[in-house]
Amino acid sequence: MRAVVIAAAALVLAAPALGAAPQVSGRAWIVENGSTGDVLLAHNAAARVPIASITKLMTVLLTLEHTRLNADVTVSPEAASVGESSAGLVAGEHLTVRDLLEAALVASANDAADALASYVGHGSEARFVAMMNARARRLGLTSSHYVRPDGLDAPGHVSSARDVTYLARLLMHRPVIRQIVRMRVATIPGGRVLHTWNDLLYSYPGIFGVKTGHTSEAGWNEVAAARRGGVSIYATLLGSPDRATRNGDLAKLLDWGFSRYVHPRVVVAGRTYAESEPGYGRHALALVAARSFVPVARVDRPLVRRVVYPDTVSLPVSRGQSLGQVRVYQEGRLLGVVPLVASRSIARPGLAGRAGWYAGRTLHHVLGWFS
Repeated sequence: MRAVVIAAAALVLAAPALGAAPQVSGRAWIVENGSTGDVLLAHNAAARVPIASITKLMTVLLTLEHTRLNADVTVSPEAASVGESSAGLVAGEHLTVRDLLEAALVASANDAADALASYVGHGSEARFVAMMNARARRLGLTSSHYVRPDGLDAPGHVSSARDVTYLARLLMHRPVIRQIVRMRVATIPGGRVLHTWNDLLYSYPGIFGVKTGHTSEAGWNEVAAARRGGVSIYATLLGSPDRATRNGDLAKLLDWGFSRYVHPRVVVAGRTYAESEPGYGRHALALVAARSFVPVARVDRPLVRRVVYPDTVSLPVSRGQSLGQVRVYQEGRLLGVVPLVASRSIARPGLAGRAGWYAGRTLHHVLGWFS
């Protein structure tokens, strides 16, 4: 049996150019890795605060869980009469769930959110609100309590930056939501053209969602999501003083999130990472990386490169034959594996060659007795 040698080395990544956390105005904010949920930056992230139309994320989640996109919805008089942001729905008209989702998410239409709540709640908004709170408890959203499905100001209607970011990440696993929240314009029946409130869709590179919200009590709010270089970052800002400040501060938070990641070339194709002994007096066999590996890695957490290889190899060996591995870890999580392959071919000696080698080794030992 061949012995296996493991060599490990810690690789400390270079510090980013952006050192200090950004200065942000608002009640609460949080920056997370969209794939792992790692919190990169937070301020009052669990504080219970008004969230305005970000509420519609829960309304949309329940709608998707309890009905179909092509289901026919009759707009109730109560939904048609709700104020502030509106899609201009008319009591008694029929739209699909998909139409109402676009109105609720793109134009943040309160009448669309209330129409969905009435439909899913079988005519009772109170029943739907109870469903919202029950779902929040099951999801572990401990800072959230809902009073309305649309997010208009109401006593006791609160959530947190942490909760709404988790909810946004959960919803974005659904293709239909990813498609809708990146729309700048939506057209629904009745010739209604709806425009997004998400200004970052026009200005921030890589943005793909998610939801804005504003009321006099909640201030200016948004959960924003962007992707660059294989990294998804979610940034949530609640209670910003005005629209322009919210947009600028969210851009800072997203930039901060992306600055926490680098793409180091931790394994280089063709480079020697180990040597094995082939025996029979042959020179050591270099084991080289079959390909390069460039992971996405946190700048503040060292990588560990672990090389696993045999100290001896059996002949014959063919060039390119897989004989070991380079494994790359960060905080105990395996990021990737690269095969180590033979750098050259080595034939197994014939009978005469093996006999000559054994004879030479025996003579060497005998002479050693007299030295």
